[in-house]
Amino acid sequence: MAAGPSPSAAVIQDTDYPSCIAGWWGEVNVAVHKGLGLKGAITNGVMRDLDVIDDGFPVLAGSIGVSHGFVHVLEIGTVVNIFGLTVAQGELIHADRHGALVIPSDVIPHLKAAIETVVFNEAIVLEPARQKDFNIEKLESAWAKFETQRT
Repeated sequence: MAAGPSPSAAVIQDTDYPSCIAGWWGEVNVAVHKGLGLKGAITNGVMRDLDVIDDGFPVLAGSIGVSHGFVHVLEIGTVVNIFGLTVAQGELIHADRHGALVIPSDVIPHLKAAIETVVFNEAIVLEPARQKDFNIEKLESAWAKFETQRT
């Protein structure tokens, strides 16, 4: 993990799912993995210690619990399945509070331009919406421009 390409995240399948009880991700493992340079984690397992984990290390977990347990690593670098999402080592993932997905390798070369397009198009509505004088007429105008621009 520490020697791989960066930024990277840990993706861990809890083989006890759906009966997971042991919180692997908590204060200790977050600090260790963050210290090794990882940027976050995804698991179908249990997360704990929400009040004391290091800032800047998001964990997308299957549940929150208080339990320690007999946790042990079975394999490293193998394909895992997290709630139907299959992830192989080296794949590009996007994860946020809403979930996670694998970005197909053929999309990666076009990703920057696509993100820039979305940000530019959303700004057509967001900028006027955040002004003090925003009203329904300004929304209608901005939305019409947005619809023309994004199609």
